[in-house]
Amino acid sequence: MAIGSGLGAQMGIAAEGTFGTFQAPTVFPEFTKESLVFKKTTATSQGIAAGRLMALSSRRVVTQKEVSGSIDLEVANKGMGLLFQSLMGTTVTPVQQGVTTAYLQTHTLADTWGKSLSIQVGVPMTTGTVTDKSYLGCKVVSAEFSCEVGGMLTSTYEIDGRDCSETQTLAVASYTPASPFHFGQLAVKAGTYSSETALDGVRKVSVKIERPQATDRFYANQSALKAQPISNDLVKITGSIEQDYVATTLDDLHTSDAPTSLVIEFVGANIASTYYDTFRIKLPAIKIDDAPPTVDGPAVVRTTYNFTALYDGTNPVAIEYISTDSTL
Repeated sequence: MAIGSGLGAQMGIAAEGTFGTFQAPTVFPEFTKESLVFKKTTATSQGIAAGRLMALSSRRVVTQKEVSGSIDLEVANKGMGLLFQSLMGTTVTPVQQGVTTAYLQTHTLADTWGKSLSIQVGVPMTTGTVTDKSYLGCKVVSAEFSCEVGGMLTSTYEIDGRDCSETQTLAVASYTPASPFHFGQLAVKAGTYSSETALDGVRKVSVKIERPQATDRFYANQSALKAQPISNDLVKITGSIEQDYVATTLDDLHTSDAPTSLVIEFVGANIASTYYDTFRIKLPAIKIDDAPPTVDGPAVVRTTYNFTALYDGTNPVAIEYISTDSTL
């Protein structure tokens, strides 16, 4: 029997071969919380029957089904590839680095059509029985990565799904020891693409990647379920950098509205040779939107620069991930 609280919970994910068709979990990320819920739209008949004062239960019907919610987890040095692929859209095969156990995943922006997940959550009852909630046809519609002084690199994935099954066999969770990325490993760099230099004074950084999709594709002949969402707007990438006012680099960029390349990277333990556990976000062009420094009393001047990422016309936005994972 499991522990009868959240301590007994588990989560497993798998890439689906067909949208909305359950795939048994292959990866079991250690998560901090989840809010996935099955939502139903109902309609109740308003028909009048002589002397009846309440609507009949038999005349209430379910007209639409869907799933929504989010997953929060720390970004670790193993087991993150499926989520990155579902967010970014590119089909990725890890590339071995030299003859070592290090593998590079390069996730660049592409259409997310066909990138759906089955997400199985084991929810413990107080009795220790763990119930199965298998969410099908799950699409990542946005993700946010954030790290601040003294903290872990955290991530939140917003999910839109097709259906929930409670009849699947709950998988036996299998965990591979992994280490989370953290502030002590963080480097933030800006400048010319591929030759960015470190920014001093950075205390916090966050990036949000939004993948707008038509999530309301409910049609006839679909048994109240939605068809796979379709991308229906430009990708939106925004973020912020909290910095003590140690230099005018970002302040000047705000004034001029000139672009700069931004790299946010975490480099962990050595895997082999010159290869290290790495998580890196590459934004070839950002522009500073607002929040130049102001003096708010006698304390050290500190500000948060909000930015928008744009396409530089040549280089792709990318998430690079080096780990010992030879598969996603």
